[in-house]
Amino acid sequence: MGGKGTKSGTRVHVVSDVHGNTDALARAGEGADALICLGDLVLFLDYADHSRGIFPDLFGVENADRIVALRTERRFDEARALGRELWAGLDRERVIEGAVRRQYEEMFAAFPTPTYATYGNVDIPSLWPQYARPGTTVLDGERVEIGGRVFGFVGGGLPTPMRTPYEVDPEEYAAKIEALGEVDVLCSHIPPEVPELCYDTVARRFERGSAALLAAIRRTRPRYALFGHVHQPLARRMRIGATECVNVGHFASTGRPWALEW
Repeated sequence: MGGKGTKSGTRVHVVSDVHGNTDALARAGEGADALICLGDLVLFLDYADHSRGIFPDLFGVENADRIVALRTERRFDEARALGRELWAGLDRERVIEGAVRRQYEEMFAAFPTPTYATYGNVDIPSLWPQYARPGTTVLDGERVEIGGRVFGFVGGGLPTPMRTPYEVDPEEYAAKIEALGEVDVLCSHIPPEVPELCYDTVARRFERGSAALLAAIRRTRPRYALFGHVHQPLARRMRIGATECVNVGHFASTGRPWALEW
C-alpha cells in the first residue's frame, strides 16, 4: 500500500458503509499504511438512488420507491407485507446469496494490503472467509496492533424492525465488547447510544446505537471510537470524556476515507 510508514508516524484510512462503491474502495488505501473497513459492503437498496442495489435489480425501481416510502414512514408491517408479496415463489435466501457473492467477489478484490475489516449489519459473515484474501484480516470481538496502537473491533448491529442479516442480541454484542478489554481505538459498525450520533437527518429516524459501547467508552476511555452505520448523522463527531467519537462517513456516497495519523 503506497504508505507513509516512516519513522515520523503512521497513517490509517477508515471507511464504513461501502454499499457497493468498489471503484472508490480500490483507491481508499492510497497514501496510508493500512485500511480499516467497518462493514456494510453489500448494497441491497440505495435510499438515495432507488435504481441501485439487489432489490431494484430484482423488482424494479417502482417497488423500490414503494418500500423506501413505507420504511421512511415507519410502516414496517406494510413494508414486510410488500416484501413477502414480491418474494412469493422465489427462493429468497438463494437469490440474495448469489447477488451478495457477486458483490463480495468485486469488493474483497478491491481491498488493499493490509486491510482490517469487521462486519456491518447488512453483511453475511458466513461468506467472508471465502472471499477475504491473505492481506485482509477479519476481526469481530478481537484486537490488533497497528503502528503501536491497539485497535479493537466489534461487528454487526443490534435487533431492529428492519431485520437486517447480521443483527445480534444485546448480550452477545456486549460480550464482544467486553472481550476487547482496553484499547486505544474502538472500532464498530454502529455508534454508541447517543441521540446526536444515532439520528439520521435524511431518513428522519434514530438508528440503533449500543448502550454497551457507550458504557465501554466511559469505562475504558479509548482515544478514539470510530463507527459508521448512520449515513447522515446529526453530529459526525463528539467527545465523550477523553474519547473522540467519530462517524467516519457514508463511503458509498463520499468515496473518501477518514484519516487517522499519529
